[in-house]
Amino acid sequence: MTKLKQDLTTKKTRQTAKGFRYNGSFKIKIGEFIRWRLTRRVLPPKAGYYAFNQSWFEPIDLNLPDDRVWWIGHSTTLIRLSGKMILTDPIFFKRASPSQWIGPKRRTPPALSIKQLPQIDFIVISHNHYDHLNYHSIHQLLARFPNIVVMVPLGLKRTLLKWGAKHVIELDWWDCVTIDGLRFSATPAIHWSNRSLFDVNKSLWCGWVIQSNIDNQNQSKTVYFMGDTCYSSELKEIAKHFPSIDLALIPIGAYAPRWYMQSQHIDPQQAVQLYDELNCHCAIAIHWGAFELADESLDDPPQLLHAHKAERCFNLIKIGGSQAINRIDSRVK
Repeated sequence: MTKLKQDLTTKKTRQTAKGFRYNGSFKIKIGEFIRWRLTRRVLPPKAGYYAFNQSWFEPIDLNLPDDRVWWIGHSTTLIRLSGKMILTDPIFFKRASPSQWIGPKRRTPPALSIKQLPQIDFIVISHNHYDHLNYHSIHQLLARFPNIVVMVPLGLKRTLLKWGAKHVIELDWWDCVTIDGLRFSATPAIHWSNRSLFDVNKSLWCGWVIQSNIDNQNQSKTVYFMGDTCYSSELKEIAKHFPSIDLALIPIGAYAPRWYMQSQHIDPQQAVQLYDELNCHCAIAIHWGAFELADESLDDPPQLLHAHKAERCFNLIKIGGSQAINRIDSRVK
């Protein structure tokens, strides 16, 4: 395991007895949270939930060729890269909550079930929020794929081992590890973590860059899974380390109201801005369409992205849809 850049890690992230701290990280303010909850007005999709499902869901086809990403739903994607299969932030259950009886309800089903998955080699976890780290999904995945390798940010290894994982690799920002020809690098994100009132920021949060054929730059491909983040110009640092991102998985949902969510999640316009600043050749919009985690309706994020993305290769695909990972040597917008 190596570090891409030690000095930025030590300057920007710091682990203390009270948890991880970062200059721009979200800070919980109880008054603002109560104000938001008391004023929440989540509207259904304009044509209703049934029509939304009909418009944004399609049967998944795992027989499609080439290196590829399938969108399973929310931030869960299935990545095939150099013959290996990788799941990002797997959540296959009906609520993003510690309980399957209360909490944010899933409005669109995942593209397939855990039983229908092909052989999975790796899982990458961006952080521990319930819509990204789901115990029931992890438990079933480990039961079916006991030798799967789980990549997590600092502070989550103990949790995954407790849940039954045999192979867990824990990385700090800018750490990287190479396994079976794939290099996994943990990258900065501006977010926060908790699963209860008593573990706020006790574990780190991150994005992931996954690279294939790292010994052959002419054949190498780079996939960037952004995780959850708000906007920060400091994320431009990622482009210095990874100047050619062939396919980025960029969140566009859970952004309203901006007075409260701007320090937690990017909105579609900022997603396009990061697409440009990180020199992405192509992108898929994720983190929308499944759970009503903020105040915008499920159909608002794709409409806003469409309004801002212009001719960029920033794609809105359906749940179950896919995008080939193509190596592009020169950027075309």
